[in-house]
Formats: sequence, C-alpha cells, structure tokens
Amino acid sequence: MNNILRPHYLNQVTGLLDREMMLILVGQRRVGKSFVLRQVRDWIKGNKPEANVVYINKEDTAFDAIKTYSDLVEYAEQYYQDDVRNYLLIDEVQDIDGFENALRSFHTNDKFQIVATGSNAYMFSSELSTRLSGRYIEIPIYSLDYNEFLKFHNLEDSDESLRAYLRVGGLPALRNFNIRDDDQVRSYLQGVYNTVMMKDVIARNEIRNVTFVNNLASFVGDNIGKIISPGNIYKYLKGQGEKIAEATVSAYLEHLGQAFLVRAVKRYDIHGKRLFENNDKYYFSDHGLRNCLCGFNLSGCIEKVMENVVWHHLLTQGYAVTVGILRAGEIDFVAEKGSQRIYIQVAYLIPNEDTEAREFGHLLKIQDNYPKYVVSMDPFLSSSLDSYAGIHHVHLRDFLKMKL
Repeated sequence: MNNILRPHYLNQVTGLLDREMMLILVGQRRVGKSFVLRQVRDWIKGNKPEANVVYINKEDTAFDAIKTYSDLVEYAEQYYQDDVRNYLLIDEVQDIDGFENALRSFHTNDKFQIVATGSNAYMFSSELSTRLSGRYIEIPIYSLDYNEFLKFHNLEDSDESLRAYLRVGGLPALRNFNIRDDDQVRSYLQGVYNTVMMKDVIARNEIRNVTFVNNLASFVGDNIGKIISPGNIYKYLKGQGEKIAEATVSAYLEHLGQAFLVRAVKRYDIHGKRLFENNDKYYFSDHGLRNCLCGFNLSGCIEKVMENVVWHHLLTQGYAVTVGILRAGEIDFVAEKGSQRIYIQVAYLIPNEDTEAREFGHLLKIQDNYPKYVVSMDPFLSSSLDSYAGIHHVHLRDFLKMKL
C-alpha cells in the first residue's frame, strides 16, 4: 500500500534542512514518525540528487549491530562521502546507547545534516538537553487529526466517519485494517500499547510492578478531563487495599509521559497569569489507545473522548495548551501560539438553560477579546446559540476541520 503524504510535517522538516541544526522528530511509537522520516529521505533524493543519504532504521534487524555511539560513528563514517552534502537519518535513535555523543560530534564537525526520530522523552531529559543544547530543533509528530483520518481511510466527512474517528483513534497503520471490525482494531491497538509499555515504559525504567503501571494507564484513561495528582491516586489505591508509595505513583506517571503514551496538561490561572505547579490533567496521545484500555463503547464516556480529541486537534495545529482556572470555574482549554490565544469549552450536549449558562457563562467571565468557542455534539445548533455574546458554538465535526 502506497504511503500517504503528511505534507504539514514534511514541509516543516524540509523547510528546516541545512540551517545548521539537528532535527529530532518526537512522539509516541506508531504515530507515523518513521513514515515522515522516509518521506524526508525520498524528498532529499528527489530534490537534491547530488546529496548522499545515510539511512538507519533501528527497528530493522539489518541495523542490530549498531548498539552504541561508537558503532554509529563507525557505520556513518563508512558511508560518508567527501565533496557532497551528507544527510544522516536515524529512526528510533534512543535505541543506540550514548547516541548523543555521536550526534554532537557529527554536528560539531559539520559532517552530516542529522534528522532523527525518538519515541521517549527521556532522550531530552535535562542531562541530554545540556549535551545537545542549542544544537537541535524538536518537531513533535502526532497521530492523525480528523482531516488526515478521512484521507487515510478514504472517507467522506459525515457523522459516521466522526464516530469511527472517536472510536478507533488516529494511528496511521489502522488504514490496513477494517476499522468497522472491533476485533481487528482491538488486536492492532493492543499490540501497539504492549510495545509502548514494554519498550518505552517497563524495560527502559526497569519497572517490576507491571500490573500496577498498566492499571495506572487505565486509571488515567477513565479520568480524562479530571485533575489527577499522585496524592489522590495514592489515597484511592490505599482505599482499594493496594500499598503503593506516593513517590512511586509520581514516578510511574512520569514514565507514561516520557513514553508519550499520556501527556500532562498544566492548569493556568487566567486572572493571575501563572501556571500551577501540580495537580495536572492528563490526556492520551492517541484516544484510540485510551479506548482500547477502557472500552470502545463510548456511551458514558463520550465527553472524555471529545475533550481528548479537541486537545489533540489543538496540538496538531501547533498550540501550547493549558487548562484555564477562574475564581469561580474552569475553562477546558486555553490554547496559545505566538500572540494568538483561544478559549475552548467542550460539552457533549447543551440540552437546557442550566448547561447553557455553565458552558457559556464561564467564557463570559474572561475579560479579553480573544476568540472563544463552545464545542458540542448538538445535532442542530440553534440560531440563538450559533453565536452567544460573541462566543462561537461549533459542532465537533466542524471544529475538527477548522484551521485555527
């Protein structure tokens, strides 16, 4: 099956080539980093035919011999060519021990333009960031947004297509399966989840309590949109008869985040203009994996999945996202990009005046002129609520198609 281009990422990467910076594509496994990297390789070969491209895929057994940075240096030097521009592309670079030493050396000596992918945020911990400081640009890669989902699965925009997206998520390789077959979808997603957990959480962090870390991931999935703190989880587990130290809970949450399986979203005091340091909300990088853990039947949890999808849509458009805190309420998302800011409330339905007052009322308390949205699944948005005191009321399908 032919690759489908993801031009947003391809253009982003190719636009940054040859600017004396390493380019690192980061994201959870199976969100499509490898496809983007191969498309970059093909773009270089097509647009710079005189260039030399050295390509290493650490998920291919052909490259098993490259285990350490010394092996990487030896391999790259073997294929380096004088008098041409050399490009070194490495897929899953974190699987090479001490990779940062080789990358720093190549960059310092201007031997290669480096483009690499990584599936664990540990590679950008404070220590590694110090070693590579000022030498790389991090480019996040996400699972498919709704528009890409339609393209990958050759679907028309419809309520049925939206339901499919909400149910199965946006991992690109799902296009090889029948997304209407729950068994096929579940088998694939379970395999991806197991790979992420084993390689990027359990093995990398030498976790012994495998049952607990899996239960923790499910707990996060069940509590999308709610404030989660290690202390609250500790108290809940204690009430269930489990003895897990609060420090262990905190560490395991961090490990799930480092693997990009889930991501913490900070709370932002809108009036005080400051971030809170603890008690974050968590969302899944791909809501299909969340559903794989918590169930594909969305009745009873549709609003959680909607929040996850709206958050994901904002990230794919380059926004930094926080949860907005007011003195008398909460705004689901505050999204910022440069000088732009957007406020978003997410509600499944707005069936009565009480819900209307709550969802729109919180936004009305924000005294600025940035755009404000209420995103819902109301089948027929009444004309009175299409625009409520300057607040846009948008159906989820329309919101997910918007370029904000």
